[in-house]
Amino acid sequence: AVAWLYANTRSDGQGLPEGLRYPDLTPTMQGCLDSDRPDAVIRAQAVEAAQQGIAATPALQLRDHESGKALLLHGPVEGDALLSAIDLLAAGSTATAESAHSPDMPAGVAGDMPR
Repeated sequence: AVAWLYANTRSDGQGLPEGLRYPDLTPTMQGCLDSDRPDAVIRAQAVEAAQQGIAATPALQLRDHESGKALLLHGPVEGDALLSAIDLLAAGSTATAESAHSPDMPAGVAGDMPR
């Protein structure tokens, strides 16, 4: 579907030529597209994104569900930058886990001091 879309889309954001339909579009899919449902979903996603500080695409939000930390990366993200962001989140959750369970030094006293 993506290859067909790129092959048939006009430039400058003009979309598909009038009357041109995706060849494998089923009546059910067309009914969904003709309804207000896709617009409502897109509007809800836009509101949620704005609440999270996302103002443009592309944007990527990484979440560490264990630590509760998140990183928001704006723009196209290179592979190395993505891996570094993942490492940063992972290191943060590991450091939190270590300081919480360290019998040698309470977390409040440890601060940023290496162990």
